[in-house]
Amino acid sequence: MKVVLFCGGLGLRLRDADQIPKPMAVIGYRPILWYVMKYFAHFGFKDFILCLGYRGDLIKQFFLNYNEYLSNDFVFSDGGKELVAENSDIRDWKITFADTGLHSNLGERLLAVRKYLEGEDVFLANYCDGFTDLHLPTYLEYARRQDKIATFLSVRPNLSYHVVKTDGDGSVTEIKELMQTDIRINAGFFVLKKDIFQYLMPGEELVVKPFQRLIEKKQLAALEYDGFFAAMDTFKDKQYLEGLYERGDAVWEVWKKTETSPSTIREIATAPPTGL
Repeated sequence: MKVVLFCGGLGLRLRDADQIPKPMAVIGYRPILWYVMKYFAHFGFKDFILCLGYRGDLIKQFFLNYNEYLSNDFVFSDGGKELVAENSDIRDWKITFADTGLHSNLGERLLAVRKYLEGEDVFLANYCDGFTDLHLPTYLEYARRQDKIATFLSVRPNLSYHVVKTDGDGSVTEIKELMQTDIRINAGFFVLKKDIFQYLMPGEELVVKPFQRLIEKKQLAALEYDGFFAAMDTFKDKQYLEGLYERGDAVWEVWKKTETSPSTIREIATAPPTGL
């Protein structure tokens, strides 16, 4: 099963957006794109299609110049003539680099890589800025049981807003915190059947009109997940994720875990259908 990753964003709300594409923003000493790919690879999905846009050349250069010795333990011997890596990151990954346009939306990017999805009845697709500890195989089983054309992950946003009401002269009459339980958002992590292309017209954004058509046909489902999820949309989000990483709390690094919580797996696997 192939994994389509939308890598064309500019990341306008990140401070270094004028220098690098958003997927190349760094947490620790790796770009966030690497973490997303490592997440899928951990669960056995290592055939990637990268939908490139803004400064796609930097993403290509990163992988063309990738040196596994810089990010893994290795044995140095014979004055450097022999190097033996203790681990391997990307050696068994297959990556298709596709230029999908500088200003294309997600739907246009997906249509642009359709030719690379020939023969795929089902494929995965995702943004490049979301981190989660979701147990992917169990989520895929959930999507299989739903048997919809599209399934996505639904999470509670990390909001810190306050709702304000005023009267006619501008005096505040009410202020209250917007609770996280009030709304849920689309976190991506799409599971898509090839039939999605029958609902996606040229120029359309993926999750607007196409998803509305799927709703009308009862072909869209969502998994409500309350485990860890964080998106890096702003510089503040980047600081938050860097803080977790520096404290050793990077829970999205599921490849470093020895097991997944049985209760979490059971809750997802037995979750009732939520077709939209």
